[in-house]
Amino acid sequence: MKEYELKIYDEVENWKRKLTKRSSLLNRMSKRAQTKVNEWIPEKAHNIITESIKNLVKATLVGSDFTTRKGRKAGLSLAEMDLEMKQKLEMFRKTAMIEGAGTGAGGILLGLADFPLLLSIKMKFLFEAAAIYGFDTSKYEERMFLLYVFQLAFSSDETRKETLDIIDNWDREKERLSELDWRQFQQEYRDYIDFVKMLQLVPGIGLVVGAVANYRLLDQLGETAMNAFRLRLLKEPPPTM
Repeated sequence: MKEYELKIYDEVENWKRKLTKRSSLLNRMSKRAQTKVNEWIPEKAHNIITESIKNLVKATLVGSDFTTRKGRKAGLSLAEMDLEMKQKLEMFRKTAMIEGAGTGAGGILLGLADFPLLLSIKMKFLFEAAAIYGFDTSKYEERMFLLYVFQLAFSSDETRKETLDIIDNWDREKERLSELDWRQFQQEYRDYIDFVKMLQLVPGIGLVVGAVANYRLLDQLGETAMNAFRLRLLKEPPPTM
């Protein structure tokens, strides 16, 4: 199993390097446009949106924690955890795809319902992922970690680098982090998914766009979560002997 752990350690290091690379020109232009739009939104509206997202996420966290099995069988290898994680991700990708197709096909009204439904699916997946890798989500610090994993998956270049540093040094950072920056959390997430989710509201293409978009968003979250938990388990290169 040491060979597998060495392979995964290298994969995680490559993943970290990929995250610190500059985004494509299209993504940077999109981010600049969204930043300008956010500047036009009144501060009162920003505060309302932030509180709404904060309350929605916290309610989702409580529900996900309640429905996630606690405790893991001791002695699972990293390879066994990764295999279970991939199987779990495939199940959630299909769930998100079905949900996206259903709300996308329903036009604007159902398309608007997609946001809280998809958020709930993503949070539930993160709780299941934490359980697979042996982390206890009944602890506040572990629920905070999940929120930073979420933020890492759906953020711009600058925020992504800051969040990766927090995750990479979690044992140190968790002592100083008592609360998430909810304004940053909701704005980064909305900016990341706004364009594709707006296409989901267009009659005629909403079904296909919703299914594909949700599948890819879960895929993005799955890769991020898997490597974030691997990073915590493999802080140092495994010994070769």
